[in-house]
Amino acid sequence: MILTTHSHWDHAGGNRDLVELVQQQENRQLPVIGGPGDAVEAQTKTVTDGDVVKLGDLDVKVYFTPCHTRDHVLYHCQDALFTGDTLFIAGCGRFFSGNPAEMHHALNEVVAELPEKTKIYCGHEYTASNLKFAAHVEPENEMVQKKLVWAIEKTKAGEPTVPSTVKEELATKPFMRVTSSGVQKFANGEKDPVKVMGIVRAAKDNFVIGK
Repeated sequence: MILTTHSHWDHAGGNRDLVELVQQQENRQLPVIGGPGDAVEAQTKTVTDGDVVKLGDLDVKVYFTPCHTRDHVLYHCQDALFTGDTLFIAGCGRFFSGNPAEMHHALNEVVAELPEKTKIYCGHEYTASNLKFAAHVEPENEMVQKKLVWAIEKTKAGEPTVPSTVKEELATKPFMRVTSSGVQKFANGEKDPVKVMGIVRAAKDNFVIGK
């Protein structure tokens, strides 16, 4: 079974090759699971918010989080959350097909409500650059400063910075801190969390590393 978070080629582009390989070698169809719509390559089953997929003895819960793409879903299994491009360590995906309200819902009304120990496995490793932006947003956030030093050291050593946890993200990701005084100060005093989300995302889109 292939659990696909969304339709972008760097996440779903190998689906058809895997399906054909299993068909040739094992003479069976490999299920390809994806979110609403038919854009995921080789998709055979559509899932949406609240669905549970059986993977052997494991239950995998689906969260529908459109914004980066319209078909984006997250997969939650035991203490692991697979987030694709909805969220990265200390960051989140661009709003290619959505708006600040949708990302606010995904991060602060879905992910933030999961147990704090939940491990986050994202689709790309942008940790150091994301933390540099987080430090730009909240220069007085000591957790951000400490994790940035750690991430740079890990990157130089060729070691992964993934996974993070929900607890760490709540402390360091500006997109999950839209109600905090530091992030609201960066957003020119805006208090509405959805508007803060939009302001911070726009700033990230134009942020220059090393600034």
